[in-house]
Amino acid sequence: MRSLRTGLSLVSLLSGLALLALAPTASAADVPLRDLAAAKGKVMGTAVTGSKLTGTYGDLAGTQFNSLTPGNAMKWGSVEPTRGNYNWAEADQIVNFAEAHGQQVRGHTLLWHNQNPGWLTNGTWTGAQLSQLMNDHIALEVGRYKGRLKAWDVVNEPFNEDGTYRQTLWYDGLGTGYIAQALTAARAADPAARLYINDYNVEGVNAKSTALYNLVKSLKEQGVPIDGVGLQAHLIVGQVPSTLQQNIQRFADLGVDVTITELDIRMTLPSDSTKLTQQAADYRAVMNACVAVARCAGVTVWGFTDSDSWIPSTFPGEGAATPYDENYAPKPAYYAIAEALGGTTTPPPTGACSAAYSVTSQWDTGFTGQVRISCSGAALSSWKVAWTYGAGQRITQAWNATCIQSGTAVSCSNAAYNGTVPDGGSVTFGFNASWSGSNPPPAVTLE
Repeated sequence: MRSLRTGLSLVSLLSGLALLALAPTASAADVPLRDLAAAKGKVMGTAVTGSKLTGTYGDLAGTQFNSLTPGNAMKWGSVEPTRGNYNWAEADQIVNFAEAHGQQVRGHTLLWHNQNPGWLTNGTWTGAQLSQLMNDHIALEVGRYKGRLKAWDVVNEPFNEDGTYRQTLWYDGLGTGYIAQALTAARAADPAARLYINDYNVEGVNAKSTALYNLVKSLKEQGVPIDGVGLQAHLIVGQVPSTLQQNIQRFADLGVDVTITELDIRMTLPSDSTKLTQQAADYRAVMNACVAVARCAGVTVWGFTDSDSWIPSTFPGEGAATPYDENYAPKPAYYAIAEALGGTTTPPPTGACSAAYSVTSQWDTGFTGQVRISCSGAALSSWKVAWTYGAGQRITQAWNATCIQSGTAVSCSNAAYNGTVPDGGSVTFGFNASWSGSNPPPAVTLE
């Protein structure tokens, strides 16, 4: 499914999935995305959840990307939930994983109006106290990872949609000067880290991005340390701004780097072949805009798999926003990214149904497995899947399917109530089985 940099561990194998569509098996690009990006002098990153960096999730995160951003682990509310008590466990885990896999880390984020600890937001502070709290927090967190992080989103989302400053704890208490103060404190804590201001809805030329442009221009003129701007790029299918490349270029012309920091492209669910094709075109357009500008440092997707995306819980009825589906199968968007970076791919043909096998839990003598049947551009009125176990595994119980095992051969067919799989839909069935010695995932055929 992909090129591997290191051998797969048993855990990786057990958590992995075997995928075989009606058409040829979907496979990743011939060269990992991280290598394609590096060949163009770009970063191809992803936001990650530390607790998931095992199995297939960890394997893909390590092999396909050359930069990691902690999705939540470095936010103030995560690292100092109560005053003076710190929790660095997940942040450290992500940094250690990145170093073990030859990856950069992007720190996210030092100052934001959300996900702050209650003791901070509910406190009553003088300007002097607030200033000291800011300086101390930045010195502590940036200092902890000095020399280990490539960049920091120092200030996150400082503007309203009309280009005015957002009223936040920092703006209300310290005025616009809080941004320069934060950048200066971060530079003192780690002189080598690249320092960014990051915001959303600033991808195209508009009032908000122009306010950010004017701020960066002013900071540069004042000699305040500012190395780059982050354009988050939480986009909607079919709505990539036409002025994206122009906007990236105008920031680059100020003498700062530009990074697409949080790219995802959401759609109204369910997904279908038309939406996925448009999504792929949109991902390609964003990648092309970055590749075209020398000072665009690269692109980070905000989670690489739909199973780890924030979209469904924040935008009900929307989702499927990332390059991999929830079963870790690459979507058309993945191939579009690879091609924009100069790679060659063999994507599966449009209009296919597939079956994905995964091990969801395992104990000394047994395990629980799941198979998901998914369709995109096609549909099923009934289904049957088959596989062959290679290490003596035996199914002992199944649900949502009728399963028969003869020797090493397993065949499972739909129940009376779940044979229909619509275009853009999926069904799952599960089973318990015994194992001894090893439990490698088999290749699954959808018949």
